[in-house]
Amino acid sequence: MEKCSFCGREKKDVNILIAGISGHICDSCINQAHDIIDEELKSTSDFDIGSIKLLKPKEINAFLDQYVIGQQQAKKFLSVAVYNHYKRLAQSKPDKDEIEIEKSNIILVGETGTGKTLLARTIAKMLHVPFTIVDATVLTEAGYVGEDIESILTRLLQAADYDVNSAERGIVFIDEIDKIARKGDNPSITRDVSGEGVQQGLLKLLEGAIVNVPPQGGRKHPEQKMIPVDTKNILFVCGGAFDGIEKKISQRMNTQVVGFGASKENENIDRKNFLQYISPVDLKSFGLIPEIIGRLPVLTYLDPLDRETLRNILTEPKNSIIKQYIKLFGMDDIELSFDEQAFEYIVDKAVEYKLGARGLRSICEVIINDAMFELPSEEVKEFKVTLEYAQKKLGSSSLSKLKVA
Repeated sequence: MEKCSFCGREKKDVNILIAGISGHICDSCINQAHDIIDEELKSTSDFDIGSIKLLKPKEINAFLDQYVIGQQQAKKFLSVAVYNHYKRLAQSKPDKDEIEIEKSNIILVGETGTGKTLLARTIAKMLHVPFTIVDATVLTEAGYVGEDIESILTRLLQAADYDVNSAERGIVFIDEIDKIARKGDNPSITRDVSGEGVQQGLLKLLEGAIVNVPPQGGRKHPEQKMIPVDTKNILFVCGGAFDGIEKKISQRMNTQVVGFGASKENENIDRKNFLQYISPVDLKSFGLIPEIIGRLPVLTYLDPLDRETLRNILTEPKNSIIKQYIKLFGMDDIELSFDEQAFEYIVDKAVEYKLGARGLRSICEVIINDAMFELPSEEVKEFKVTLEYAQKKLGSSSLSKLKVA
């Protein structure tokens, strides 16, 4: 009679019984052994900065250049912040001079489709510390429908495989930070549960505090087991579009210049890119509370995408849109190619629709969708997208009816 050599159960009592040279093991014992190994590895694992090759800011920037076109200012700030974060981890305790390096949380401001989330995802590819991207739009005050502030750290714990030591040295990218802006200065009957209240809750996380985190996320309840996480060494990078903040910047700059020199001062202002003049005052006017602005000391911006940048985004990056389509068609043994005029047409339409880099993807999907539907079933080895083909497909789609304000 065949039975498990570990637990003694017979073959009829288990789902699977795997035979070895001189014994057998059942699926239940395999699962238990796997859990035991996981626990042992977690208990012995610890973060060791000495085992990591510390990339210099220029090396981090060069890695970002492979995937993100332009945005040199934002890449420079991000590279320095990540480099300093690693150096802070290397300083386990202050030196004899008792100088302790403080972390510099960052806030990135840029229009939609300029690459804020892409920068975060790209930097995550090269990091040796736990990294997670969370969305601020789902956060609410404790006690309301939505996610608690602590769910941010739950995601980081999951990225660190619940190794608290590693999680406490991680990096968190909070996307859509502008969506938790204060809705207005006027008191309202309805409570702003996803605005200022969330900002107040984020203060302790950004500054550094020991936070009790529910391991599986969701709501806290008294009998639940909590995991204490110290956020002192966690670097927070926040990003947001801050739609409409250009008006507040222009108002501030116009009120600053008074007198005969006003016209000369105004001549030097680049009115196509007001974001380059952004300051903490503008974030306060938009609706971020002063306390949270103070805990995000590094403020930088992303440039709006001009026509030349959009053209490069289409084909240049390591993971460019066109290279992805060529790969998809190649998996069906179809060689995909584009006319240069077709590229120019796609870029022109992206500029017209003002959707940033995401607009390029939307336009390409419309143009190539019919080919992706039909060609895999046909005996076709080559497919070329011409200007006429692109115009025909885009002209007959609903995207061509898009009205630009």
